[in-house]
Amino acid sequence: MKSTPTRGVKQYLKPNAYNQSELDWTLMTICFINVINESRMEQNVSDLAFITDGTAAVVFLIAGLIDAGVNHCPNEGCFAKNEVQSYNSISVGNTYFQEDEVGEEFYFRRETGVADGPFQRIWGISASSDGELWAGVGHAYTLTNRKQNLFLQLNAMTGLYEEGSGVDLGGPIEFRSGLSVGYQNKAGVRMSLSVDHRSNLGIYSDNPGLETVQFRVSIPTK
Repeated sequence: MKSTPTRGVKQYLKPNAYNQSELDWTLMTICFINVINESRMEQNVSDLAFITDGTAAVVFLIAGLIDAGVNHCPNEGCFAKNEVQSYNSISVGNTYFQEDEVGEEFYFRRETGVADGPFQRIWGISASSDGELWAGVGHAYTLTNRKQNLFLQLNAMTGLYEEGSGVDLGGPIEFRSGLSVGYQNKAGVRMSLSVDHRSNLGIYSDNPGLETVQFRVSIPTK
C-alpha cells in the first residue's frame, strides 16, 4: 500500500513553508553567532572590530536580501513600498576614537512607517559634547524572535558631519552603520544597546573612524 505523508509533513516540505517568524529567528541566530564570534576576537570595547571593518553593514545587506527574496519578491515585489510600525528613538552614550573615550553623544532617530521591502526608511541627527554634529538618512532591518519580545536591528545610513571641536573624520560626508540588540515590552516600547561606526569609506584621503556605544529607547508612534 502506498503511504501518503500527513498534511503537516506536506506543508513542512513545501519550499515556501517558512513563515516570517521562522526566517527572522534563523537570521537572528546567525547574526548573534557572528557578533559573539567577532567580539571574542577583540578585548577592547573601543576597537569594535565587528562594526569598524564593515561586518554590520554586510550582514545588514545579506540578511535583508534573503528576507526580500523569501517574503517579498514572490508577493508584492522585492523592494515594494509597504507600511510598518514607526518609532521615535532617543539614544545617549559615549563616543570612542582610536581606543579612547572622547565624549558623550545624544542621538535622535526616526524610524518611519514606510519600508522598501524589508528595509525600513529611517533618518537621524546626533550631537556630541565636543560639538560634533551628524545628520543622515538610510534604512534599518529588524529581526525578531517568535514571541516578538527580543530583537536585533541593523542599519546603514549616509549623512553629513561637522566636527566642531571633536574628531576630524576626513570630510563632511560620513557613513554610519551599526546594530542594536534589545527587548520589546508588551506596549511595543523597545530598549536596546546600540553600537555603531562612522567613517567616509575611503572617499577622502584620510579615513579614520568614530564609534558610539549607546543605550536606546524606541517609542512606537502612529
